[in-house]
Amino acid sequence: MDMANPQAKAAEDWLKSVLSHCGLPISVSTDPPESALTRLNHFGGHWLTLNSGDLSPEQVDVFLGEQAKVLDGFQYLVNATLNLGQDSASQAAYTVELAGYREGRYLALAQMAEDVAAQVRQTGEEVEMSPLPPAERRLIHTLLSESPDLATFSRGQEPQRKLVVGPKTSDGTVLPEG
Repeated sequence: MDMANPQAKAAEDWLKSVLSHCGLPISVSTDPPESALTRLNHFGGHWLTLNSGDLSPEQVDVFLGEQAKVLDGFQYLVNATLNLGQDSASQAAYTVELAGYREGRYLALAQMAEDVAAQVRQTGEEVEMSPLPPAERRLIHTLLSESPDLATFSRGQEPQRKLVVGPKTSDGTVLPEG
């Protein structure tokens, strides 16, 4: 557990308290998976991993079923609550993980980002991806942000907001089409 970081500890304590009030006394770890530090370029901020051993298989299914909307809800609550009233410099990102779901999803998105980048480089045309939740779009923006020949932006309105990857123009931007 990352006891040296007071934000991670506060998030861990808050999440454990909320889960306990929901009748789910679950232990929480603040150690990020190795892939978050390497392949994902430190994405995800503070990782809060729920101990799946504290849950029944049915409870895990509730958290991860329907595209992990319950897990997403807890992640949203953590981020919204713990950043409420904080100036932007003091805000932190929190990733709520269970049973390797986020790590697996984020690694799949990293592969998708690589595939889309290769397609844009090959065709010279922008690629509009399927609608993604904000955290998943942010991951792809982060992973492609250092590509000297690619630019990313989002198009549309939630929940149909899509990430677009395109070649950079001479001034370093990509012009949104349509």
